[in-house]
Amino acid sequence: MRKVYPLILGNMKKETRDYLTVKAPYDNQEVGQVSLAGEAEIELAIQKAVEAFEILKFMPVYQKEEILHQVSLAIKARGEELARIIALEGGKPITFAKIEVARCAELFAWAAEETKRFGGEIVPLDLDRIGENRMGINKRFPIGPVLAITPFNFPLNLVAHKVAPALAVGNPIIIKPSPATPITAIILGEIIAQTDLPEGSISVLPCKTALAEKMVKDERIAMFTFTGSPKVGWYLKKEAGRKRVTLELGGNAALIVDSLKYKDFLLERAIIGGYYHAGQVCISIQRIFIQESLYDTFLQEFIDRVKRIPVGDPLDEKTITGPLINKSSADQVYEWIQEAVADGAKLLVGGERHSQSPCVITPAVLTNTTPDMKVNSLEVFGPVVTIEPYEKFEDAIAMTNNSIYGLQAGVFTDDLSHAFYAYNHLDVGGVIINDIPTYRSDPMPYGGVKMSGCGREGIKYAMEEMTEGKFLALKYA
Repeated sequence: MRKVYPLILGNMKKETRDYLTVKAPYDNQEVGQVSLAGEAEIELAIQKAVEAFEILKFMPVYQKEEILHQVSLAIKARGEELARIIALEGGKPITFAKIEVARCAELFAWAAEETKRFGGEIVPLDLDRIGENRMGINKRFPIGPVLAITPFNFPLNLVAHKVAPALAVGNPIIIKPSPATPITAIILGEIIAQTDLPEGSISVLPCKTALAEKMVKDERIAMFTFTGSPKVGWYLKKEAGRKRVTLELGGNAALIVDSLKYKDFLLERAIIGGYYHAGQVCISIQRIFIQESLYDTFLQEFIDRVKRIPVGDPLDEKTITGPLINKSSADQVYEWIQEAVADGAKLLVGGERHSQSPCVITPAVLTNTTPDMKVNSLEVFGPVVTIEPYEKFEDAIAMTNNSIYGLQAGVFTDDLSHAFYAYNHLDVGGVIINDIPTYRSDPMPYGGVKMSGCGREGIKYAMEEMTEGKFLALKYA
């Protein structure tokens, strides 16, 4: 494994004088060093992106399709390396790191296919007298260089969700990766840089926060896309000026249990949704609302399963709950649990420091909580689930909506009217019926409302966000 990773500047590797040391959150061992971009590298990357756009926006579809397929195949070829880096620098259990790599390869393949369908539409103009002998073409055009700031929890796939659609429509892109997990993004940048894309199409620039903010403000950047915390995301949106902005932010996702018809599947999925990757997923289950007649049965079986969750080393194939990304995050999760207990909540299991790592908190279940407790009202982003009963289904919907967030919600029910009531009344970007809110298929539209963000990702939908419609009215006789 290499120890020094040059940044990617306009498709080229470049070492700088400043380095960032990346350490594994589980055992604090050094994973590697990455070159940090300074003002000169930032300026050159933007200049090259502007120049590349003049070529990339006219690149024929078949070439973009071929390039995206090449990237997909290269990701598969380097899958073991990528998965291990994800597990080391981000603490994601290796089993889920491998899934992330596989998803990323598929995502680029889907982007390649979507380039062939992203052609626009014919608009009939002869619907009235003045439109006789006329036709319209509505086509979407790339808007220009894209800046993407990406998080640590999916250091490969959430980068790909910005890079693949940008390249599919003909936009160059600059990635500012999380300082906790920059190596994964750099390797993806290397893979993309080895294709026939014009120089300047891809840059991966680990850098200090002030320089990232400077890029957000730069008028040469046509679009800014961000995945991360609501506080940072909404602040940067204000700084972005007139450019296009999409934000994929946090949540405190709820799971409503209206039926135990699929109990074994429900319990299996709820364990994954609440505790995999230590709950560091924007759509991780944080709140469970269960019909009061089902409460005792569900709670006991859920706790029994939580007690058996494998916890610890992310390189162990059996691990589900690994470390949080750093000690300060683990400290906050622990403090919020203790604060809830002090205010009357009952800690039924977990919530303890793990003996092997200060960044590991054992999977926790809380009940007797109130909506104003931080474990309910804010985003824990840790292995914590609260469980509370409800009487009427409408109450569960209201309890779910009692949040500043609105990303996704899950509903287990065998009542079709309840399924559609949830769909019509939940204030979220996605309603998942008979599965957990943590479900995401990469082609589907994904995004939230309220404090959870604006805009949508998912290949086709991100391509729409990254383009501008232009209409042609043609008189042919």
